[in-house]
Amino acid sequence: MRIATWNINSIRARVDRAVDFLERADVDVLALQETKCKPEQFPFAPFEAAGYEVAAWGLNQWNGVAIASRVGLEDVREGFTAQPAFGKTGDPVVEARALGARCAGVDVWSLYVPHGRALDDPHYAYKLEWLEKLRLDAVGWLEVDPTAQVALLGDWNVAPFDTDVWDMAVFEGQTHVSAPERAAFNSFADAGYTEVSRQFIPDERRYTYWDYQQLRFPKNEVLRIDFAYTSPVLTGRVTGVTIDRDERKGKGASDHVPVILDLAD
Repeated sequence: MRIATWNINSIRARVDRAVDFLERADVDVLALQETKCKPEQFPFAPFEAAGYEVAAWGLNQWNGVAIASRVGLEDVREGFTAQPAFGKTGDPVVEARALGARCAGVDVWSLYVPHGRALDDPHYAYKLEWLEKLRLDAVGWLEVDPTAQVALLGDWNVAPFDTDVWDMAVFEGQTHVSAPERAAFNSFADAGYTEVSRQFIPDERRYTYWDYQQLRFPKNEVLRIDFAYTSPVLTGRVTGVTIDRDERKGKGASDHVPVILDLAD
């Protein structure tokens, strides 16, 4: 079984690339983030023509998550328990940032962790609360069923190690690399989950995100912020992880690339 995660940065703009990737990489389940559309705007037809069911959750042109599967799509969940809401003005909204579904016995979660914006911005506190509430749920799933196969996949918007950015000096005093964010990310390991991509991918192929601005891709000025945390039983099934750097090339590429997990039967 092959599962992938990809911040597609607008599914309507990149549906052809997404379906081509599924077929070329022989992916069974794809977790998508930043789809940037409501469910009624999602381009289901090309996925269905390729043999995939799709669950999608989106509220507007921001955020948005989806899961495409050709091995079953059951128990779809929009958001996790006590997922915090956010809003600087008006009533806070539970944003479309977490979508779960059971695919061939694996509880796949497509996660788009809040950015944080700046260390003194309310969005930063929201980010930390969001990660903590997700961790509590993740702990609870294993308490209920220690054999649960859970995959927490997506754009975590955290670079947990200095080696996950091209130049730490550039990020001094900014989000993604602060101690509280890194502690929140690493707390999932303390909860029994394993971030499997780092076990399989050598340093020279570790990056997942190149900003569109300032020629980041040609300069290879990059971040590693897309990850896959797996529960203990699922970790035992992981036989390899790859990052498809080539998906950052060519016209109309997303600024992120897919992370692909191979699982033993």
